[in-house]
Amino acid sequence: MSKSKRLMELMMTVNRMRKFTVNELANQFGVSSRTILRDLQELSELGVPLYSEVGPHGGYQVLKERILPPIAFTEEEAVAMFFASHSLRHYPSLPFETESSSALNKFFYYMPGDVRDRIDQMKNRVDFFAPTRQKESQHLSLLLEAAIFQQVIRMQYDSRDGESCRLIQPVGIYASNGFWYCPAYCFLREDFRLFRCDRMDAVEIAEDASPLDHRHIHLGNWESFSKRQRKDVLFYVELTKIGVQRCEAELWPAHAPRLHLHPDGSGWMEQEVPESEISYFAHFFLSLGKEATVIKPQALIDEMKQILREVLAKYE
Repeated sequence: MSKSKRLMELMMTVNRMRKFTVNELANQFGVSSRTILRDLQELSELGVPLYSEVGPHGGYQVLKERILPPIAFTEEEAVAMFFASHSLRHYPSLPFETESSSALNKFFYYMPGDVRDRIDQMKNRVDFFAPTRQKESQHLSLLLEAAIFQQVIRMQYDSRDGESCRLIQPVGIYASNGFWYCPAYCFLREDFRLFRCDRMDAVEIAEDASPLDHRHIHLGNWESFSKRQRKDVLFYVELTKIGVQRCEAELWPAHAPRLHLHPDGSGWMEQEVPESEISYFAHFFLSLGKEATVIKPQALIDEMKQILREVLAKYE
């Protein structure tokens, strides 16, 4: 085996083993201990963070901040990876903001000059916008770590009902319409709730709280574990062609409603939605004016009438 190939395989091996002795590596690679020591010295100079321990139980170990082995990308893959990371810059808050910026700079710096020129040209031709929000979500990294390692969070939460102290166990975090959300088990409510991350203040790990075993619960299934039974109502709304376009462009608070189209571009919306969202949809369909006609439910029609009465009263 050539030295360059051995160094590459050695880098992948120490990253995988994390802790090892010189003799273990010498036996595995069929070389002398002195050769392995020289190879480890070269890996250290290349940036692999190795730490040595002396004594009968000593050896080497890779520190937490590991260096991954080189990965060969095609030019198209490299450009795709660059813009995948580049697209995140519109979010004022990220759980890995510093790391993504550092990775992007490294990625760009080591590209050939012609590829960098191509990317510079593409920057002004393609983008991925996210709505701008006034308040940042400052605790994303802590929330993500708590979700991964099953930890309980103590936070001050600013809700519509005022500020309160909560103990929560995060399920994960996700971004939608420029906001970050955190589904979590709330120990106060003894059930799962959805929290806006930008409304969280004074967040810390609650060392004195005992976490629940929620390793089987994730972003894809957390709602099914909620004790609160969601009451849905059936919406049926007729839409003009412009109404369909407006609905497709709307930044919905959750999953976008399903639209059904006629050949002329007009359509209708027929779907069950949570009863708690009637107020939101009442305001939205009123904003469409004559481009939308609500057929049912009656509760939605009544809510729209009430809003119109209140608006008219302001101007009488």
